[in-house]
Amino acid sequence: MARHFKYVILGGGVAAGYAAREFAKQGVNPGELAIISKEPVAPYERPALSKGYLFPQNAARLPGFHTCVGSGGERLLPEWYSETVIELILSTEIVKADLASKTLTSAVGDTFTYETLLIATGSSVIKLTDFGVQGAESNNILYLRDIADADKLVAAMQAKKDGKAVIVGGGYIGLELSAALKVNNFDVTMVYPEPWCMPRLFTAGIAHFYEGYYTNKGIKIVKGTVAVGFDADANGDVTKVKLKNGSVLDADIVIVGVGGRPLTGLFKGQVDEEKGGLKTDAFFETSVAGVYAIGDVATFPLKLYNEQRRVEHVDHARKSAEQAVRAIKAKESGESVAEYDYLPYFYSRSFDVAWQFYGDNVGDDVLFGDNDPASAKPKFGSYWVKDGKVVGVFLEGGSAEENQAIARVARAQPPVADVQVLKEEGIEFAAKI
Repeated sequence: MARHFKYVILGGGVAAGYAAREFAKQGVNPGELAIISKEPVAPYERPALSKGYLFPQNAARLPGFHTCVGSGGERLLPEWYSETVIELILSTEIVKADLASKTLTSAVGDTFTYETLLIATGSSVIKLTDFGVQGAESNNILYLRDIADADKLVAAMQAKKDGKAVIVGGGYIGLELSAALKVNNFDVTMVYPEPWCMPRLFTAGIAHFYEGYYTNKGIKIVKGTVAVGFDADANGDVTKVKLKNGSVLDADIVIVGVGGRPLTGLFKGQVDEEKGGLKTDAFFETSVAGVYAIGDVATFPLKLYNEQRRVEHVDHARKSAEQAVRAIKAKESGESVAEYDYLPYFYSRSFDVAWQFYGDNVGDDVLFGDNDPASAKPKFGSYWVKDGKVVGVFLEGGSAEENQAIARVARAQPPVADVQVLKEEGIEFAAKI
């Protein structure tokens, strides 16, 4: 089969859904646009998989969290794509991309040609089998990236009800899934090599709260070591996790969250790369005209900090998708759009706590508020100060208004002569900006 489209979005995650909505908004003719995805379902909001999908009651299920509900937008059901005459080509893996001839080839030999390509392939999870970890292929050693992974996890949780879960990794996935498994009445142990959780963002003072909070919830934390092997029973189901420090943990389920890799392999040697991603301009066009990269795979100019950066987060996936489509449509009509001016934003929710972060976590950090894990209503945060300016802010337990205030601060980068003021005023400093 050979088919031609004016626009092809390669990938079926968050960025693809938001790009499709923007194309529809800007105007697209029947048959012009196709989304090619190896997943069997229309684009959906991935963050739900580590949150609502795992609730013990009233769990989220499709079609409930198709894009674009995650940002308060319309839910784009499969029917929306057919009504908008956008072709969804699902369960289709592209194994070759020839940018010179503008041709994509699928695993079964179908070819798709295009005039404009949006690369929205996202990331793949790093697996312990990639490193040859002994026993890592055992059953119930699980990862979480897509809905198939989430379904495997739900099935394992039902099969091993009230069992022992070991979470390998202390980042986003580790923290969110430890909470999810605990809420589902599992005995949970977290294992990670760093001195504290989420070290790419959290300071020791921030991590002190979450590690204490998780411990108070009954989650055991083992720091400073890694999993080096696994034992399994006669059925091949994992039973034990062997750690580098010599200890052994019983396990019915193991969930591994040790990072991801941007899926850029199809384009190696055909397009400029930087910092692990496909290098783009402020409109997400790569070094190859008519080829755009959005979401996890794009290394783009972060205007606020005057540097090229790659960002793995749903907020950027959504916004980069919209920016690229606006730029494509503007170029066609001889108009222009403003350069992408992104403010880095991260957030998480687990148990009864929820934090937000805006800006850059560089320079000196100033902790404020009450970060006692035993507090009934914890509320604390951190400012980061570089060259006499506030460049980043983290807040746990903030109201909607306070979260908007910290975003304004991170964007405005107000000067601060005495960091003691930040410590004393706390969130009030942000509220005044």
